[in-house]
Amino acid sequence: MARVTIYGASESGNCLKTRWVAERMGIEFDWHEMDIAAGDTKNDDFLAINPAGQVPCMVLPDGRILAQSAAIMLFLAEGSDLIPEDRYDRAKMMEWLFWEQYSHEPAIAVRRVMVQRHKLPEDEIDPMLMQKGRRALGVIEMRLVARDFFVGDSLTLADIALVAYTRVAHEGGFDLTDFPAVRAWIHRVERELEIDPASP
Repeated sequence: MARVTIYGASESGNCLKTRWVAERMGIEFDWHEMDIAAGDTKNDDFLAINPAGQVPCMVLPDGRILAQSAAIMLFLAEGSDLIPEDRYDRAKMMEWLFWEQYSHEPAIAVRRVMVQRHKLPEDEIDPMLMQKGRRALGVIEMRLVARDFFVGDSLTLADIALVAYTRVAHEGGFDLTDFPAVRAWIHRVERELEIDPASP
């Protein structure tokens, strides 16, 4: 694949997912770092690229544009072992991609932003975010108690999507000591993707 351009913010797990897939696939890319807090995604130049004003956003060599992390990951990983060949396993992978965006990210990632970026005290953060986040971590724990990866016996996009915010859940106040299978899986995926555990 020819070189692509990815607009993203390194603080965002949704953006890092796309970077990790591109790196795993050996796809050359130019990374445009966006400062969300400074309004980079709301200026006219970027809105001309993605009217939704969101990152990640990828521009192909021919000028075509693709947004949303799952869509970008699927495009970049097409034909690779990150997407199962088996029809059921492939659908199962998609199930986890949908679940991550609906039941995982809205609690864990949102609480992290409130704690890290907005510096809100606990009494100003919706307590339901902690409950929903811990429930999501419990679902992950149950899935991984007897398996190394979410689908099949190797790394897929499901693992990449879910590890992005799970590995930094502690930054939102989530204690992972209650989830040993989750912690072991995080280390496993970080090794697979060659991610520095100390990096954002």
